[in-house]
Amino acid sequence: MTDVSQLSCFRPSRASFVNPKPILFFLLLCCATLGWTQDLFPLRDIRPGLKGVGRTVFHGNQVEEFQVQILGVLENLTPRQTIILAKLSGGPLEQTGVMQGMSGSPVYIDGKLAGAVALGFPFSKEAIAGIQPIEQMLSASPLPEHASLAPRQLPAIQKVTSLVPSPDSSHAPISLFGGMREIFTPLSLSGFTPRTLQVFSSGFQSMGFDPQQGVSSGTPISQAITGTVAPGSMISVQLLSGDFAISADGTVTYINGKRVYAFGHRFLDSGTTEMPFARADVVALLPTLNSSFKLSAAREWVGTITSDVSTAIYGTIGQRAHTIPMTIAVQPLSHPAQNYHVQVVNDRLLTPFITQAAVFSTLDATQRTVGTGSIRLHGRIDFEGGLPSLSIADIFVSDIGAAQQASVDAVVPLTFLLGGGFQDLRIKQIAFTLEPVESKRQLRVAQAWTSRSQVHPGESVEVNFLLQGENGYQITKSAQYRVPVGAPLGGLNITVSDALTLNSPDFAGISQSSLHSAAQLIDVLNQYRGSDAAYVRFWRQQPSFTISGPMPGGEITDPPPSISLVLADVSSSPTSSAASTTLRGSQVAEVKVPTDSYAVIGARTVQVEVID
Repeated sequence: MTDVSQLSCFRPSRASFVNPKPILFFLLLCCATLGWTQDLFPLRDIRPGLKGVGRTVFHGNQVEEFQVQILGVLENLTPRQTIILAKLSGGPLEQTGVMQGMSGSPVYIDGKLAGAVALGFPFSKEAIAGIQPIEQMLSASPLPEHASLAPRQLPAIQKVTSLVPSPDSSHAPISLFGGMREIFTPLSLSGFTPRTLQVFSSGFQSMGFDPQQGVSSGTPISQAITGTVAPGSMISVQLLSGDFAISADGTVTYINGKRVYAFGHRFLDSGTTEMPFARADVVALLPTLNSSFKLSAAREWVGTITSDVSTAIYGTIGQRAHTIPMTIAVQPLSHPAQNYHVQVVNDRLLTPFITQAAVFSTLDATQRTVGTGSIRLHGRIDFEGGLPSLSIADIFVSDIGAAQQASVDAVVPLTFLLGGGFQDLRIKQIAFTLEPVESKRQLRVAQAWTSRSQVHPGESVEVNFLLQGENGYQITKSAQYRVPVGAPLGGLNITVSDALTLNSPDFAGISQSSLHSAAQLIDVLNQYRGSDAAYVRFWRQQPSFTISGPMPGGEITDPPPSISLVLADVSSSPTSSAASTTLRGSQVAEVKVPTDSYAVIGARTVQVEVID
């Protein structure tokens, strides 16, 4: 049994109470301004030995009562936040203890709302809970008209192995005192493969979730908003719905008109947000030694969660959330196509991460993900407001993880795009088509040669190159280039290369801050080269500087000596941020040569002489 008498921050008497006048003034102002229909029990009147009742759902949708005995008050566990410590009893709590899914369960003393169950002790032998005072929940409630979507800083576009957040994320449940922490928000993944849960589990945990499989039956069948909730009702915040489902469950604390207060702690601590939520039934309770949880099923849509702060989440009943329709089609060569349709939450951080998990699970469910394989990806993201579409095309080859590589690269442009923070960027729909093949469709640039060693201005030169693959497969491709009349005399270099060789210098200095509109950012991303082709680049060995700016490949070729000195000095300066420069040969032309759905690796360079 927990001995709270030894807690240094335990407040045993009213002698040490803080001045209640500011709190009372705030509550009176709230009552006069907003017209609360529920009487509140002041935090200043909380003392050991008080008894009350809590409300939550243990079975079905029936709100039931459990007993609450106040043990004391823990002050300033986080800056200016106080937690009420209580022992819970009644119903199944003797076997389960404080459960995941109970977050937000309202606690009443003398019929007045005192707060919400929000914290617990893992492995505790008794149901000892931390209660978030209702005063703190209400004081943090934002006014919708003052809300803003502050851009989140996301990494610049790059080739990465995973978008899974770091395990030390600040969104993880906070351990407060003696092991007390925010109750894990049970995150249910429905329709996903077990391997998906294994791969993405650490990422979800770093955001404060306890991902589970088979603890929810998915999403409401009807899209109509017909559900109603009451204090103590179970709700399911839906991050993904449809053929796949990702939902996070908790309990309603308080309702004022159409305004809903729930959870009693942060969800993602994302501030202003837009996530649909549904009423949920409790199917069963699962007692465990660590942290018991409720098995639930979403029934009817209720409204939208609009704010997520440290003490609660807030929502509006009857409001429809803007979610993004997404289609994922898998088209293997030897099997019927599989199409999946989902709605994904519209969020700068969650949308790419959840999309990555959905793409990975789709491949894992339909194709083998271990062993040599190739995956061809086509993607299209449409936007509202007349913005151009973002196109994604690439092919991925791997001996052990083509599915994971494809799922990461599918969302890298989306991550970079949402990280720009442009207010006019509103996604209309997302569509991916995946074409997996159980073979290594990869070609290496083995040789390159030209049809002639010398060429006059106005004449054409042909470059041929040999591509080699597995099992002795090889193919010869070619490209032509007409040297313009008046072209400088001297050496003309021709490089046959893969996409990465050209993408690296072109996109090295590109960041969201260097772009000035959503349309400009989309245009830059659409210029990213895919690996399903060879690229023949014609260039000269002369001073040329690639300048970071609104467009990739913005070059100053063969500048005057005075300008060259300035740009070279800027490029070598470790503190330069106004212009990131790279000294390299200037590009004259580039030709894309398709390779019949093969990925290309390697590079070869040859040279011809332009003569008079």
